[in-house]
Amino acid sequence: MADYHKPDFSDRATRAAEAKKALLEKFKAKPALDEAAIAARRAAAEARALRDAERSAARSAAKIRHEEERVAKAAAAIEAAAKAVIDAEERIIAQKAARDAKYAARKARK
Repeated sequence: MADYHKPDFSDRATRAAEAKKALLEKFKAKPALDEAAIAARRAAAEARALRDAERSAARSAAKIRHEEERVAKAAAAIEAAAKAVIDAEERIIAQKAARDAKYAARKARK
């Protein structure tokens, strides 16, 4: 039968110290940062940001053009409606004038 050894505080502390030491060695083993690689990544990020800004500006310009077209169509519709109202008023005035002339002619005959 295997001899079971219950770890005490000193065993746990030793293992924790060994784990910390291994982690520190792993961190120290990483190569130093390459300035050229960092500059390349930074330039790529700036290029992406610029491209995103250009896309955003293009979308905004498209939205503005669409809104201008919508406003122009609305203005044309309002203008057409106003012209229709004016034409209707002129037609009503002409009808009233014809009616008044007819009444005046009938009155003149009497």
